[in-house]
Amino acid sequence: MVSARARRAWRLIRVRLARRPRALARSWRSSLQLRVIATTLAIGLATLAGLGVYLSDRIRNGLFTQRVNQVLAESARGTQQAQATFDSSTATTSTEVQQLINDVVLALSSGGSGDREVFMLRAPGQAMPVLVIPMASDSSLVSLIGPDLRAQTQVGKGQRWQSAAWPSATVAQAGTPRVEPAVVVGQTVTVPVGGTYELYFLYSLQSEQERLAFLQRMLALAGAALVVLLGTMTWIVTRQVVRPVRIAAQVAERLADGHLEERMPVRGQDELATLGRSFNEMAESLQEQIIRMEQLGALQRRFVSDVSHELRTPLTTIRMAGEVLHASRDEFEPGIKRSAELLLMQIDRFEDLLVDLLEISRFDAGAAVLDAEGRDVRDAVTAVVEQSVSLAERKGSWLSVVLPEQRCQADIDQRRVERILRNLLVNAIEHAEGTTVEVTLDADAAAVAVTVRDTGVGMTLEESEHVFDRFWRADPARARTTGGSGLGLAISLEDARLHGGWLEVWSRPTQGASFRLTLPRRAGIRLTGSPLSLEPERPPDVAAPVERTGVDPADLPELEPDSDLDHLDAR
Repeated sequence: MVSARARRAWRLIRVRLARRPRALARSWRSSLQLRVIATTLAIGLATLAGLGVYLSDRIRNGLFTQRVNQVLAESARGTQQAQATFDSSTATTSTEVQQLINDVVLALSSGGSGDREVFMLRAPGQAMPVLVIPMASDSSLVSLIGPDLRAQTQVGKGQRWQSAAWPSATVAQAGTPRVEPAVVVGQTVTVPVGGTYELYFLYSLQSEQERLAFLQRMLALAGAALVVLLGTMTWIVTRQVVRPVRIAAQVAERLADGHLEERMPVRGQDELATLGRSFNEMAESLQEQIIRMEQLGALQRRFVSDVSHELRTPLTTIRMAGEVLHASRDEFEPGIKRSAELLLMQIDRFEDLLVDLLEISRFDAGAAVLDAEGRDVRDAVTAVVEQSVSLAERKGSWLSVVLPEQRCQADIDQRRVERILRNLLVNAIEHAEGTTVEVTLDADAAAVAVTVRDTGVGMTLEESEHVFDRFWRADPARARTTGGSGLGLAISLEDARLHGGWLEVWSRPTQGASFRLTLPRRAGIRLTGSPLSLEPERPPDVAAPVERTGVDPADLPELEPDSDLDHLDAR
């Protein structure tokens, strides 16, 4: 039990650790204020760090140089004082000379600024008539005098110095003596009867080190205060700039959602206030234009609906007269007989156009209603194919139909689905150029799909982008022998959307077109895929990749690049 809990806790920790970098990256990309503050702080920290290092180095060099010059001056005076004492001495015996050296070392160690130790070491290679012991104010520190310094002092004239590490009497936390910086200055002196001696002064630089550490702490505190001040100022400034931009983005989103009365709050007379006023003026202008366009669209839809309704009465009268003339056509002369036949044909076409106009006006007004019930889609496909057989025979095309053996049950409005399939199949036959038209039905657990494939002339990319537009034709000069109204595919697209389905198209020039209708098996299901492939299998001799295009019912017709169809006019 404990092991399972531990594993769950560890997994939770790993998930949170994995999410944190993604959350930080998301915040970095989505927040301009965060990027500005982080960039400003990074630049400020880098500048302050460089400036701090430079100032610390200059202060350290200044303190060290000043102290070394002071030490050299003091040691020079001490050496002169010692040499003057030796020169004025009348000591001749070992005891007298030893006492003289002891007195000089004691006198020199008690003078000067700060802590100072004095050492007198006999220069090697001398034959002295008296025996004198080297003297040091602290014999434990003689080892700080390096051999290089002794060699330079012995062979040279004047002062020689070097840095040293002076073990302090203070014990650090680790139990070891603390080391203090120091300077050793050496110079030779002549002792009466005793010969040449090396006189060394050891000066501690701990006070300068403490002063430098204090200045560095002050610089660090000042730098930290400047960074906090810089970050606070950047946050305030960016907030003053970013906050109106965020408000503008929120207002723009509200406007995009249809809340046209939304406006930005404007305060003051600065540039941001000018931006807010300009934004509000733009929003007001857009609102007026949108309202005007909505009113114009409503008037247009009302006009189309009214005209369609009003034309039905005279059209009925014209149809009755046309049918009378058509029934008596054999009694007329050949020219009048042909006119009667053309009259009835155009009356049929006019009536179909009125029906389509009324249907599209219902979609525009949002009055279209889906009368869905559980049906076998195979019945709809079979009915449409049977209705299109005579047209296929006249066009010389062969209909190839592939239906699954099991039922393809779906919640559909059979009238609308048959209208979609009829439009697709009739257009495919019309533009198949006498080749085979393939109709395929398949289903999976979530969706039912029907593809209608022809191998006619195909379409270009520009033409495929308008295939679902109203009254659009790929070739305006091409005759509509089947009397299409130019609204077939536009109505089919609206019918597919009303079902919550997809109506998609693929095409390439000279390779025909493939339309795919995908419908959910249950009302309310959101489609994520289709049982059938929109892109037909590529022939072995076709090397170029096949392009595809699709229409999502949730959006305006979205056609991906390189889908071509040059033969579909207003299917």
